[in-house]
Amino acid sequence: MGLEEKLPSGVLLTTVEGVAGYMRKASFWPATFGLACCAIEMMTSGGPKYDLARFGMEVFRASPRQADLMIVAGRVSQKMAPVLRQIYDQMAEPKWVLAMGVCASSGGMFNNYAVVQGVDHVVPVDMYLPGCPPRPEMLIDAILKLHDQVQHGKLGPNRAKQIQELEANALKALPTSELKGLLR
Repeated sequence: MGLEEKLPSGVLLTTVEGVAGYMRKASFWPATFGLACCAIEMMTSGGPKYDLARFGMEVFRASPRQADLMIVAGRVSQKMAPVLRQIYDQMAEPKWVLAMGVCASSGGMFNNYAVVQGVDHVVPVDMYLPGCPPRPEMLIDAILKLHDQVQHGKLGPNRAKQIQELEANALKALPTSELKGLLR
């Protein structure tokens, strides 16, 4: 006989990681970081038609200290990259980053010296959302996939080790000044 059969009905057994993951996924507070046309689609997803409030995300935070999800919507210029990193560093742990649109993911059609060719050169990215611009439905789908990733994520020292590995991989990437695009 297992422990489940000896307990009265209505009692659930789970782990602390499971409960914490469920609570974290249900209470994302996104930071506003809209840089281009993708920001319009991000704002639309918070409106009444798409209603991000269903997922506990009704308020986009203007302060990074109150946010745990950064949605980078649009192209990131070289001048904006240090600001992006500073805002990311000011966010409290645990924190996640969603690169919204092809410009944030890979630089998009702006293959020049002024635009960072992928925000993952600046901050570790947890979820990439392609499109130019991606529709609000696509953003909601990416957020739901990030919910699953967060719910099954690690806690404590295991999470710290995971973050360090992501940071190390981001730092190993070539500097954007050395990228040649299609002319490699």
